[in-house]
Amino acid sequence: MFEHIERVPGDAILGLIEAFKKDTNPQKVDLGVGVYRDTQGNTPVMRAVKEAEARLLKNETTKTYIGSHGAPSYGEVVLPMVFGAESPVLKANRASATQSPGGTGALRLAADFISTQLPGKGIWVSDPTWPNHHGIFTAAGIELHKYPYVDPDNRLDFDGMRAALKSIPEGDVVVLHACCHNPTGFDLSHAQWQEVLEIVRERKLLPLIDFAYQGFGEGLDEDAYGVRLLAENLDEAIITSSCSKNFGIYCERTGCLIMVAKDSEQMDNIRSQVAIVARENYSNPPAHGGAIVSEILHDPELTALWREELTEMRDRINTLRRDFVEALKPYGLDEKYACVAEQRGMFSYTGLTPEQVDRLRDEFGIYMVRSGRANVAGFSHENLPYLAKAIAAVND
Repeated sequence: MFEHIERVPGDAILGLIEAFKKDTNPQKVDLGVGVYRDTQGNTPVMRAVKEAEARLLKNETTKTYIGSHGAPSYGEVVLPMVFGAESPVLKANRASATQSPGGTGALRLAADFISTQLPGKGIWVSDPTWPNHHGIFTAAGIELHKYPYVDPDNRLDFDGMRAALKSIPEGDVVVLHACCHNPTGFDLSHAQWQEVLEIVRERKLLPLIDFAYQGFGEGLDEDAYGVRLLAENLDEAIITSSCSKNFGIYCERTGCLIMVAKDSEQMDNIRSQVAIVARENYSNPPAHGGAIVSEILHDPELTALWREELTEMRDRINTLRRDFVEALKPYGLDEKYACVAEQRGMFSYTGLTPEQVDRLRDEFGIYMVRSGRANVAGFSHENLPYLAKAIAAVND
């Protein structure tokens, strides 16, 4: 029965991992895989996480299921982190949390909820966006559309985005990146978020805000500006949050689907439907990652340590962005790549063409996605001179 099944191309980023491993160039650089790296090129376990896990190991008494919505203690800390401790949304009981297997799992829950509860509604994603958005939403049977986000000169195309949003059919869903836009690194300003709010409200659109990198842009509260603005000024919103990145617990797959409703009664109705969606997908989410987050955020000392470590990661990335542009100055390319210093988060749309990316890989052992998206956390003060020299060579 399986003889008709065809082989399909593998994931491009996973292919880069394999090619990088096989490369014998001693100066090779991996800018493809989307995880944080320290100065030694490792993805470390945060000290706060280590301490939380030690406490969990000592005090854990059961491995029983935690329910389709996950552990209540997880939602208790994630909601204030996303909305702010004094949020009017939380005070009005307008939001609820459903623990999920990573931000990806939260997006799948959102997709299935939209498919079953809002049949016929289309969904709009930025062009470009995280590639898996396409797969998740189309797999749920939702018609997918794109709105402009980056212009041919590798700049944020807010004029194009604004015009497209104004033409979206009333009631459709629009996917917005809260911060650290993946893959471009271009984020909206406060003024631009205000304009988006007015368009979404006028067009009666449903915002689905992908909030995968809270704390990696400007700060935990600063990065939540757009999320809080829309949630406080609209009756309805969907937010997919991830703790996998800002707690460095990638393999624990720790996410959260957050639904925002007009009032608490409507929220109870929505929450009952989300429970069914979760049940049909995976029954119960994995518990360990959420327990780590809960342990840290319920303890003031661990919270302070975690915030300190997250700040160190954010500052390192933002410093590397500036140093990358500075390293290109001797080659007269600092203005051409100045956008890298302006972007935020782990990823950068460098403006390198697919042909230039191929040359960087083949001639210099520098690996990144062919779109020119680079993981800035793969930069280091040791490899920046080599990177700058190589980029100058492919710009000849």
